Amino acid sequence: MPAFCFEDLKPGAVEEYGAYEMTREAIIRFARQFDPQPFHLDDEAAKKSMLGGLSASGWHTASAAMRIAFDAYIHNSSSMGAPGVEELKWMKPVRPGDVLRARRRILGARASSSRPEMGLVHIGNEILNQADDVVMTQEFFAMMGRRGYDGGEEPTARKAAPAPLKAATPDPAPQPQQLGFYEDLVVGRGLDLGTHHFTAEEIVAFAKDFDPQPFHLSEEGAAKSHFGRLAASGWHTGSVWMRKFLDTRARQQQAVLDAGGPLPQGGPSPGFRNLKWNKPVYAGDDISYRTVLADKRPTSKPGWGLIFSHNTGTNQHGERVFEFLGSAFVQMRGGA
Repeated sequence: MPAFCFEDLKPGAVEEYGAYEMTREAIIRFARQFDPQPFHLDDEAAKKSMLGGLSASGWHTASAAMRIAFDAYIHNSSSMGAPGVEELKWMKPVRPGDVLRARRRILGARASSSRPEMGLVHIGNEILNQADDVVMTQEFFAMMGRRGYDGGEEPTARKAAPAPLKAATPDPAPQPQQLGFYEDLVVGRGLDLGTHHFTAEEIVAFAKDFDPQPFHLSEEGAAKSHFGRLAASGWHTGSVWMRKFLDTRARQQQAVLDAGGPLPQGGPSPGFRNLKWNKPVYAGDDISYRTVLADKRPTSKPGWGLIFSHNTGTNQHGERVFEFLGSAFVQMRGGA
């Protein structure tokens, strides 16, 4: 029996744990794979950016937070994953050498009415550095198995991997969004970001680093879980979205340079809301990513606007597996 089950995470409880060092090598390695923006890769370029120095990708910090939680309690728990993240904010840059820890608050808990073997725990996390600065906050629900539940019958998902559902009706394709300054971007336009094939090898490699739960590590471990088959960590799915977005932007940037036009700077993201892992991403799945501009607003930072985008991932069966409302700073004309 695991040490931590649904019943052990009591509303109102606060706990701190972890000591996770963000090394320079790890920051650059993650950025090269998933988030190759200059302020994550190069000291001189980072000094000239809004971040003022080399810093970790936000997706790296979020993945590290997952590993901190795993090492502290998830490894010996009845964790069944999470359906998403209500809100995540990147409050301060994470620098090379920072040592991160988590402060977890249990905001609420309720037993599932449809799945008696599990409950939902509402968690608020703060990620702090060695100077006690809060560098990231997040609020989410975790699915936890209930203590002593044998259920009589196996949960449905244990019997076999879910069969593909009828293909979902795709969203109408938005008019392509061209790279531009804040003033040039048109709400409602978007971009197809391409497709990524998730292999078992890369799913396991990411999980070993950041989310080594059994259903992310092997087919055997996944077969005993509600996933039924080897599935990617949600943070892996999100990190790949980031890479596909940047690859698409890089192609647009090259086209602007080839045409002799001015190249707007991209800024960091302050966070996102309403992230949903709608369905598992299994080994062998092909996930097609896209982004649509949902809103934009001026900010108090001179020369910068803030954009909001609805971002999605859809599998080869037409099922949406992933979505979130993201935000990012974008240079205004004559700004920065």
